[in-house]
Amino acid sequence: MNYSKDGITVAPCIDTSHPKKDGRFPVKIRVTYKRSRQYYPTGKALRPEEWESMPTSKAHNMVSVRKDIENSYNVVRDTVEELANLGTFSFDSLNKRLKSGDMLLNSAFSAKIAELKAQDRIGSMLVYRVVLHGIERFAGAHIPMDTVTVEWVRRYEKFLLKEQKSTTTIGIHMRHLRAILNDACRSGIIKEAQYPFGRGRYEIQAGEGRKMALTLEQIGRIASYDDGSVTTARYRDYWLFLYLCNGINVADFVKLRYRNIVDGEICFVRQKTERTTKTRKEIRAVVTERMQAIIDRWGNRKAADNFIFPILDGTEDAAQRHAKTIAAAGYINVRMRAIGQSLGIGNISTYTARHSFATVLKRAGANIAYISESLGHQDLKTTENYLASFEREERQRNAELLTQF
Repeated sequence: MNYSKDGITVAPCIDTSHPKKDGRFPVKIRVTYKRSRQYYPTGKALRPEEWESMPTSKAHNMVSVRKDIENSYNVVRDTVEELANLGTFSFDSLNKRLKSGDMLLNSAFSAKIAELKAQDRIGSMLVYRVVLHGIERFAGAHIPMDTVTVEWVRRYEKFLLKEQKSTTTIGIHMRHLRAILNDACRSGIIKEAQYPFGRGRYEIQAGEGRKMALTLEQIGRIASYDDGSVTTARYRDYWLFLYLCNGINVADFVKLRYRNIVDGEICFVRQKTERTTKTRKEIRAVVTERMQAIIDRWGNRKAADNFIFPILDGTEDAAQRHAKTIAAAGYINVRMRAIGQSLGIGNISTYTARHSFATVLKRAGANIAYISESLGHQDLKTTENYLASFEREERQRNAELLTQF
């Protein structure tokens, strides 16, 4: 983490001139310009040995501290870069910007987007970019942090409603805004009293939900559906593979290689959680006869390094891989929507495959811990929340049975 431009350098450091009573030293962001230095707090403190090991440490607490320091560094660096590009850099202008009242929300978003791009997390990067564009449509390109109050967030919600955004979309905007403010709060950029989210403040509403779990009978009808089109058959089979392979997400499906098949099981780690969890949690799905038939029909030539299905070829960068993944999901959804309409089942998507996998097991009496492990969830609470809407659907159907006399 070192930045240098136009004679300005930005780097994190520990301030050994101000030791704490417990032997730790404050971690600060040092900005150097024309032989002058100024230091900006991160809200973190470390012992010298912790500071030395921090870049490579895999300890959970150190990874968390490193992320917070990186967030503080990115905010200072982006603010310095913005002022340098404008030709207006000075410590006075930087200090004014970095006061909690003058720190820009836009800069914090830009720093996060740059961080995600550097990590090749293209999907997350694009979502943050969409949210930033929405915020800038609402409040402009220079939004001081201290203007983001509870009332500001409520007005932003009304703005998105006027743009005819759904509750689900508004929830996505608010959760990403909250994540940025969480980072700012941890880094000491804003104070807890300024934080607009939570009980008694602004509470993010749950989306209206797009989950629809199918019954085994409906899945059987899908499996045997045939309109004579090879393309329909391909994407129908891809959808069935998603369902049978523990409800695998498309992002993980397209990356499966033959080496992922070990002793008759497909073994993989979810892309969604592989960077955000302390331990690498491998998911295993038994290759059933139906799955093997789909591989035999549509798969690439069998070789350890070959992708199982011909969607990626291995030459793609992160952005290209993301684009091909989105396209593959779109092709599956288009064909499955048509199949659903033809069978009178309703809208079927890749989401339906994952939700149906979980719900079929739940209805069959499978242990929730097994379902949670199969889905790759990090805790049972996530799985319980995931299944809650289906349980409500079941109660609704049962209630309706009571009046069928």
